[in-house]
Order: sequence, then C-alpha cells, then structure tokens
Amino acid sequence: DTVPPQVVPGADPSARQLCFAWGPAEVLVCETLFGRAGGSRSRSPSRSPCPSRFCGEGRAGAAARALTGSLAGTGDGAPSSSRVFVVRRDQDIYIQTLRKLFNESHGIFMGLQRSEEELAGKSRKAQLVLVSKNYRSVIRACMEDMHQAAVSTKDPALQGQYSTQVSILSAMELIWNLCEILFVEAATAGPLLLRLLDWVRLHVCDVDSMVREVLSSESPSKHKLFWNVVDIFVLQGRMDEARHLLSKEASANPTSMNMYRILDDLMKKMPVPSLGNTQTLTELELKWQHWHEECQRYLQDGTFASNPHMESICKILLGDEDAILEKKELMTTWYHFLVTRLLYSHPTVKPMELRFYAQSSVDLFLGGESSPEPLDMILMAAFEFEMHQVIKECSIVLSNWWFVAHLTDLLDHCKLLQSHNLYFGSNMREFLLLEYASGLFSHHSLWQLGVDYFDHCPEYGRVYLELHIERIPLSTEQKALKVLRICEQRQMHEQVRSICKIMAMKALRNNRLGSALSWSIRAKDAAFATLISDRFLKDYCERGCFSDLDLIDNLGPSMLLSDRLTFLGKYREFHRLYGEKRFPEAARLLLTLMTAHIAPCSFWMTLLTDALPLLEQKEVIFSAEQTYELMRCLEDLTAGNPDKQKFQDDDVETTKVEMLRLALARNLARVIVKEGTVEGS
Repeated sequence: DTVPPQVVPGADPSARQLCFAWGPAEVLVCETLFGRAGGSRSRSPSRSPCPSRFCGEGRAGAAARALTGSLAGTGDGAPSSSRVFVVRRDQDIYIQTLRKLFNESHGIFMGLQRSEEELAGKSRKAQLVLVSKNYRSVIRACMEDMHQAAVSTKDPALQGQYSTQVSILSAMELIWNLCEILFVEAATAGPLLLRLLDWVRLHVCDVDSMVREVLSSESPSKHKLFWNVVDIFVLQGRMDEARHLLSKEASANPTSMNMYRILDDLMKKMPVPSLGNTQTLTELELKWQHWHEECQRYLQDGTFASNPHMESICKILLGDEDAILEKKELMTTWYHFLVTRLLYSHPTVKPMELRFYAQSSVDLFLGGESSPEPLDMILMAAFEFEMHQVIKECSIVLSNWWFVAHLTDLLDHCKLLQSHNLYFGSNMREFLLLEYASGLFSHHSLWQLGVDYFDHCPEYGRVYLELHIERIPLSTEQKALKVLRICEQRQMHEQVRSICKIMAMKALRNNRLGSALSWSIRAKDAAFATLISDRFLKDYCERGCFSDLDLIDNLGPSMLLSDRLTFLGKYREFHRLYGEKRFPEAARLLLTLMTAHIAPCSFWMTLLTDALPLLEQKEVIFSAEQTYELMRCLEDLTAGNPDKQKFQDDDVETTKVEMLRLALARNLARVIVKEGTVEGS
C-alpha cells in the first residue's frame, strides 16, 4: 500500500534540498547547501539530498520541531540561516495527559506476561477477558482526564488538541471493545447479540442528557424530544426504559391507553437471548417467531394506525429496514443500525454471519452518499474476523504504537496469531512491541517502561535493548546508576563498561577525581584508572594533600586494577602509617614502592623527599641495606634523568638532592655505629 508522505513543517524544499540522518526513534532533517535551481551553492554536503517530504512508517502522528542553527552559508561567504528539524514518529508520548495510559497499561501488560503459564481452560479465557477490560478502563480513564483538560483550558489551540485526543481515545476504546467481544471472549450465537447491544449502548449514543431534559419538564409526553428518546431506547433494545416513558404518554392521553397496553405487552414479551444458557437457540427462535407473528398481526389490523409514533415503533419491532432507516439521524452510525437490525430480524446471529450483515448495513446506511471512513474500515475488518487487517489499519490510522502493540499482545496470548510470522523472522507481536518500546526510549522518563517490553520480546528484544540503552542521555549520576542497575541485572557487560567510562569521563572533565576513579574501577578500565591515578598524584604534588581520602583508603582489592592505582593506594597507606607514627612500617612500605618500580619516575623525587623526615628521626629507622637502596634510587634518578642538565640547573632540585645525600650519609653513619655497637656487645 502507498503510505501518505508527511510534510516537514517549516522546511522550504523550493529553495534548498534536504538531507537526513536516521536515529533510533527520530530523524534529523537539515537544509543543505544544494539549491533547487541546480548545482551546489558551495561545497557538497556530507549526505545525499533527499525529498522534502519525510515518509514515515505509516504514522499519522509524525511531528517536527525546528531548531535554530547556522549550518550553511552562501557561496559568496555571506552568513545564511539554516535549520535542523527533528521528525518524531511517536509524538503522543510527549503529551503529559497520556502518561496515565502508558504507565498503567504497563502494569497490566506485565501482569499478563506473568500469568501466562498459570491459567488454563475456562479460567484462562476469563482472565484474558478481565485483562482486556482493564486495558479499556485505562483508555476510558485517560479519555475522561483529557476531556476535563479540554474543558478547563482557556487556550483554543490546547483545547483543540485535547478534543482531538478525546476523539482518538474514544475510537480506540470502540475498536478494542469490539475486538474483545469477537476475538477475546469469542461470544457465541445468542450472547453475541447481548454483547453487541452493550457495545452500542456504551459507545454510540449517549441519551442521558436528553432523558434528563425530558423527564425534568412539566409534561414529559408533550416535550419535543419525547418520541426521540423513546425511539432511541427501542433502537438500543432498552425496553424497560422505553416502556417507562410510554407509560407517561398513556397517563397524559387516556385515549391511547389501549394502544399503549398492546405495545407495552409486545415489548414486554419480546424474546431475548440469555447469558445463563437457560434456553436453546431453537427454543429462542420458536418464541421469537411466534412473537414476530403477533406483532405482524397487530400492525396489519391497524391497531396503531391512529398513532404514527407507536406504529413506527411496531414496525421497528418487526425489523422493517425502512422504518429503522427513518431513524437514521438518531442512530448516527452504520454499526448502530447493524445491531438494531440484528436485534429485530436475526437475534440468533452467528459470529461468522456478521460479515454479510455488516456489509449490507454499510450499503443501506450510507446509501452511496459518502465513502467509509478509516474507522469504518477497521470495524468492518473486525466484523469479517480479519484480525491482521484490523492491526494493519490501526497501525496506519492511529497516532502511536500503543494500541496495536497491546492489542496484538493480548490476541497472541489468546493463541489467535500463532500462524502469522513476518518475513524477516520476528512475529507480529514482537515487531509491534519493539516499535512501541523504541518510541518510549526517546522519552526522558518513559524509557524505563520500554525496558520491560524489550524483556518480553524473546527474539530481538535484547539486541534492541542493548542498542537503545547506550543512547540514553546520562544527565545525572542517579540516572546513570539506574541504567547501570538495569544492565547489570541482565548481564549486559559491554554496556556496563560503556556507561561507566562515559560517567568517568564526565566526572574527570568536571575535576571530580573521586567520582571519576570510582566509575573507572566499576568499568574495570585499567588505562583510565591509571590516568586518574596520575591526576591524583599530580594534585598531591601541587597541593600537598589528597582529595577523596575515603575512597582511596577503601580501595581494597580494586587497587590491583592497575599498577598506578596500586601505587596510589599504597602511597596513601604510607601517609596513614606515618601519621600514626608507625615509622618502621612506613619506611619499609616507602622503600618497597621505590624498588618495585610501580611508582612513576616523575614521582621518585617526591618519594625520596618523603624519606627525609624518617632519616632525621632520633631513632634510626632505615637499616644500612635500606639506606644503600635509597642511595641507589637517588643516583638512578639523577643519572637517568633525560633532562639532566636542566635538573642540575634547577636550584630547588639541586638543594633537595644535596639534602638527601647529606641525610642518607648521616643515617648510614648512625646505622654503622649502631650496628657495630650491637655486634660488639
């Protein structure tokens, strides 16, 4: 089928060609340097030009919003305004009042997936019908909220938007309810008509306000709308209410009492199907035939000839199509006409016969005056039991994937779509759930619902989740932790590392070294942990103290991620030992850091300088062997420095070296004397 193109508002295809880039749930469209007159106005753009119309996936709800920019310039170098358009497929997810629809239906969806294996037989069918009704109740609640919003707002544009949404939600509930009757509940002959009558009464003709107006008048039977209300009640099979109103006519006009009693008796005795299976279809058909003959006899006898209104009602009871069509304005829709026609001419209609009555009802009701609307085509497909056609038409007409995704999932649980697989491998249920969840992922908070939908798509769900979750903007650490938890629960190790690296880089750019180190450890990224450790050491050299001591003190086994991180942790431990005056242990650790070659060469002078206070202690800390090791390290530092001449010209560094040599020599002398005294004794 040809999909109608979606025009991008604000774009000027006559002046410039457009280029595009696909995203997960959006398309970026921008104006290029190519003019329509022919040739480039400057250099070629990086992408091929495309038509000025964006053909979506059959979505009526595509929307575009323009962002200002300065991407292009004229060929002569003068600045030229250029715009970028974000074309969205599912604009509805950004409507605040529809949040209830998405959030509450998510809970129903999850409950249905969990109960799939728990129920069987009749209990399973009853459970599926209950799930369907829960979905409809959410649609109706959302519709009522939208209606209240339309009434309360003073903005005409918003009012129009809300009213449009009310109409869409109303159509969605109408279609869903019919699918519930025909597919989920699979009502049989007899109960089927009762369900269709409830469907019509709920959706098609709301007469409550008209009834209140008639009954509140001083003389209801004289009210101009009195017979309209009676006719509507009869057309909808609401006999008790129709009889109640007719009793008021009889009270006001004693001359019509006899006609009223006969008509009341006919309406009272009208056979109707029962839900309790108390009678067979054959019994019902026999009773209905006798009743029909009685109605026919009274009409032919001219019993109601003096009262056109009652005569018209008697003709309706007989199923006279012309009489019913005279009330066309009261029914308003062909499917109301269909149900009324079935009620009075074929009350035991079987499900498979509906298609013939539906098609003839459309022809009779519209009479060639107008063509069927999209809603009519969807309902007709349902009456013809063409489930796939219903889903296809709804996908094209409705403005988001919510309806088709949840309806298809429900029908799949009813085992009605098992034989229909798409040519590229995934079945229809999974395809529609993937599309719906992908749309949710373009929203700043609804993406969390999309995760669960992906989880219940066994074939491609995980792949989609991996692709989409990497594109979630990690605006805060709280959001990043939420995304990270989702990935960890699903063993998505590559995504865990990617998120941690992104957050580590963000923290590093903001000079939050502790947070950056924490994220890099979580990502198990040795190279990045080394980079951040170097930043910690650089800050220590400049400031003389460490930041984020709690983190460094509690690195634990994580410090083994990289040599530099190990050095950072151990160097901090040296400072802690020194602060606790545990000088021998501090000295051994310092020497180990020097001789194990895990300290960066640029930090050796700092380590040797840290040894000075230990060398100058009253008590000898370093042994002779340890002192020789320190001397060797100092000589290696001065001899192996590539900038040896620069090193020698630096007065500060030269002074440090001289002080270290003097302190080492004095310490060695004290050690020799002490060790000689010990040996001599």
